[in-house]
Amino acid sequence: MDWRVPLADLVVDDGDLDAVVDTYRSGWLSMGPRIEQFEREFAEYTGTSHAVAVSSGTAGLHLMCLAEGFGPGDEVIVPSMTFVASVNAIKYTRATPVFADIAGPLAPWLSAQTCEAAITPRTRAIMYVSYGGHAGELAAVAQLAQSRGLTLLQDAAHAVGTRLHGAPAARLGRSAAFSFFSNKNLAIGEGGMITTDDDELAAQLRLLRSHGMTTLSWDRHRGHATGYDVVALGFNYRMDEPRAALGSRRLARLDAENAQRATLDARYREKLDGAVSCALAPASGSDGAHHIFTIVLDDGSDRDGFREALRREGVQTSVHYPPAHRFSIHSEGAAELPLTDAYGSATVTLPLFPHMTLDQQDHVIDAVCSALAPTNV
Repeated sequence: MDWRVPLADLVVDDGDLDAVVDTYRSGWLSMGPRIEQFEREFAEYTGTSHAVAVSSGTAGLHLMCLAEGFGPGDEVIVPSMTFVASVNAIKYTRATPVFADIAGPLAPWLSAQTCEAAITPRTRAIMYVSYGGHAGELAAVAQLAQSRGLTLLQDAAHAVGTRLHGAPAARLGRSAAFSFFSNKNLAIGEGGMITTDDDELAAQLRLLRSHGMTTLSWDRHRGHATGYDVVALGFNYRMDEPRAALGSRRLARLDAENAQRATLDARYREKLDGAVSCALAPASGSDGAHHIFTIVLDDGSDRDGFREALRREGVQTSVHYPPAHRFSIHSEGAAELPLTDAYGSATVTLPLFPHMTLDQQDHVIDAVCSALAPTNV
């Protein structure tokens, strides 16, 4: 469908195209100088010692869990209000994901209270998700993890650029996994990054992302090695050079684009005030990445009918997310999560992207208000 206002949109400028074309012309397409540059730039941007480029955000989550040594009998606390990859990554290691409820009906992230209630003697870690690019109660959960001797991991797929009290949020916890999927703030199509301050962990992550090999083709090409050993059961989770080149280009303008998202977010809240409940309110001391903008319909509203009304006006919407504990693969033994279920049944994601025009946003706002009118509810 030719949307008048798409849910997300991406601008690839001539400089981006030139950088990618130059990479193809270089003749070196995988795990080379552009990967090294992108990793170095991303580590600096996030204030971390190491950034490890991977093929996807999901690959990053898997390697984080694998490097922690999770296995059968271990439990990892995770929200259900997340993309299912957060939960799958835990199960890949045969550990058990333990779902905890969100903080509130308009605050769809884990709270320290729900995490603490879910801790058992088998708990190894907490997987925190900065839903929508907002840190939420990340700082409090980090304190809880430290006090209880648990590892804090971050699914930061939405949170590239998220800051707490001026510092990158990625610094909290042992490691964080980012996504560069095509609808993310830093979009390169597919790809991801893991950040950490732990030297040994970074070395393990680099080993596991490429078949457990001690050296790579790029090392041998530069004369740094003549052979390799395989010392771990790793995977092919490598990023390619063209995506790294695009990532470096887009990283340079990320803060400016996130600021545009923040402006649009604030305008949505102003214009929709009194018409519908807006979730993900910015918190004092936190600068969110504003990956998505969500509203929450009143109890008993016809969400499908509401979304259809917006579709007829050319406005694309989505639902972030169907709760993971309701999927067949993860439902057995799942705890009751009333706040997650309530939010999951009533939330709607509205269009948001950096170059969204005010005319486009006004059209969305008008369509929302019209769809909420008594005759349409």
